[in-house]
Amino acid sequence: MSGEIPAPSVRQVIRLDGESLSIPDVIAVARSWAIPEMVTVELDPSARERVIRSRRQVEELVNSGAVVYGVTTGFGSFRDRIIPADQVAQLQRNLIVSHSVGVGEPLDPGMVRALMLIRVNALAKGCSGARLEVIETLIEMINRGVYPLIPCKGSVGASGDLAPLAHMVLVMIGEGEAIRNGQQMSGSNAMRQAGLQPLALDVKEGLALINGTSAMTAIAAMALHQARLLTQIADVAGALSLEALNGTRDAFDERIHQARPHPQQAACAAHLRALLEGSQLTRSFDPSRVQDAYSLRCMPQVHGAVREAVEYARQVVEREMNSAVDNPLLFEDEEGKPVALSGGNFHGEPVALVMDHLKNALAELGNISERRIARLIDPSLNEGLPAFLVKEGGLNSGFMLPQYTAAALASENKVLAHPASVDTIPTSANMEDHVSMGTIAARQALEIAGNVASILAVELITAAQGINFRLEGGEKRLGKGTEAAFKTIRRYVPFLETDTTMYPYIQAVQAIVTSGELAGKVQEALAG
Repeated sequence: MSGEIPAPSVRQVIRLDGESLSIPDVIAVARSWAIPEMVTVELDPSARERVIRSRRQVEELVNSGAVVYGVTTGFGSFRDRIIPADQVAQLQRNLIVSHSVGVGEPLDPGMVRALMLIRVNALAKGCSGARLEVIETLIEMINRGVYPLIPCKGSVGASGDLAPLAHMVLVMIGEGEAIRNGQQMSGSNAMRQAGLQPLALDVKEGLALINGTSAMTAIAAMALHQARLLTQIADVAGALSLEALNGTRDAFDERIHQARPHPQQAACAAHLRALLEGSQLTRSFDPSRVQDAYSLRCMPQVHGAVREAVEYARQVVEREMNSAVDNPLLFEDEEGKPVALSGGNFHGEPVALVMDHLKNALAELGNISERRIARLIDPSLNEGLPAFLVKEGGLNSGFMLPQYTAAALASENKVLAHPASVDTIPTSANMEDHVSMGTIAARQALEIAGNVASILAVELITAAQGINFRLEGGEKRLGKGTEAAFKTIRRYVPFLETDTTMYPYIQAVQAIVTSGELAGKVQEALAG
């Protein structure tokens, strides 16, 4: 399961303090999976002190004979089973092996690296009670390129991502399977090759490692990274389509968007104005064509609403990345004595809801893009362009079939956009009677993002083909930003005079969309 992110180019250190981890940090760590030394991870000294203190609290509670869920009791429905003192360490190992039940394709190494990073940051809050040695082992696995093989399916998103995280911990204890240097091997071999000793888990540590939302949050971070790129590229694709269709810029007038003060709508309109600045392919006022179709005219309203959804999801996910999300959590009472409080911070509802919202938002970005593609190829709607944007139509099908692909992806997105968070199935003999399905929502959001990237790639290629027809027989100029986009696309995709095999071109443009190359070229032009 891939986040499709580019390789790093600058060495970087991410210092974890449990408070300030950001999505760009996660992306930097994830993308360096093949060259782990490019982005290394350290524990901040302040977090180190908190971790040591929380471990001391666990030991005091155990030594005092206190009954603490998951420390001196069983788990889930076995919460009322008291575990003898000489078996509490075995309890933690049993937790890991019994919960390693994931299925499906494995998460890719970049995603696993992101998951491990987020887990370390949660433990760095100092509320979980794991030994410093445990956290340092997880950090060294990141830094030395030991990536547990983690199946992508099996989490219901409450009690945390139990199955995915249990597969992570299997390798920490010298079991399971891992990827190292691009090769799959046993967890024990991967640890040995990296010069790391497998851990023997002590009280509370298995629970501290697997009880939380780190898998769904890692996937959500990847989805949001792609979503922010897609909102930029959607404006670029839409602006190119507007030029190919000889549309008007009037709908992007600043006064319209001041009258409806949604900030991201205004930002989108401003971006479109910048992209189209100086364009000679857009039309001035024409009484026979006073306004354009919604898919062109309403880009600020639709794309802007998607931007709002992305920004809100980013806030929630970054907050989640800097949270203590296991159970029980360790604190001190008024007298400074340790207390373990059972709660529900492992419940993935915050992530589940924003991922479902993001799914709908991204699906809409794909829907409106597909409508622009359909308009570009339809001779009854494309303002004088040839049918399916090809000479000798009939002999050539031109851009007929790329629109089929876009339509198929848009339709698939509608299925994937069904909210995962409203579907709860009780687990653990009804003790865990409401779950979030947040990991499913995050996986679906990432899949939709990939589909939208393909739809936008089709629109970019189709619009570029239309623009070539507009430029025939004249010296008209594109907009400041759209010209840079057009030239970048033409480096990968030629004007198609006749039918040819097109899927490599779609793949090439999708690659420059998801890598950020196209957005970067456009931003350079706008800044120049």
